[in-house]
Amino acid sequence: MNQSEYEKILTDAIQGEIDAQHFYQDAAQSVQDPFLKDLFTSFVAEEKKHETILKGFITNIPEKLPFDEARDYNVAQTVNPPKVSTDMKPVDAFALAMKKEEEAMHHYNNLANGCTAPEQKRIFQELAAMEREHKFKMEKAFVDIGYPEVW
Repeated sequence: MNQSEYEKILTDAIQGEIDAQHFYQDAAQSVQDPFLKDLFTSFVAEEKKHETILKGFITNIPEKLPFDEARDYNVAQTVNPPKVSTDMKPVDAFALAMKKEEEAMHHYNNLANGCTAPEQKRIFQELAAMEREHKFKMEKAFVDIGYPEVW
């Protein structure tokens, strides 16, 4: 991987965080439940923090990249999920959100696994953990809406 490829990975990750912010903002505006509005709005702020962290990496790309070149980064497996529509049912919005958070979690785990710089590796691991927590919250909301008998 060269500096240009690394910058592209970071740029794509930043765009993913921006897309997630838009997704959660749209979702917050489309639901009526105050708890769900607050939940989605809090995710907008979290994704903004992730964007800021990644922008810090992109402004300081080192000469020698902190990655083990023998690893497979699985970057080609990432895809851009579809945009949320305002006429989506809440259960569908949660399903899409779960998938987006899962993809982000895997992306950051892959970056952490290939990173040889301890500080950046730790930050990628923390980002993955944050995305895992978001995924859990979306899964819980999905189950609560889709399977009310478990309440």
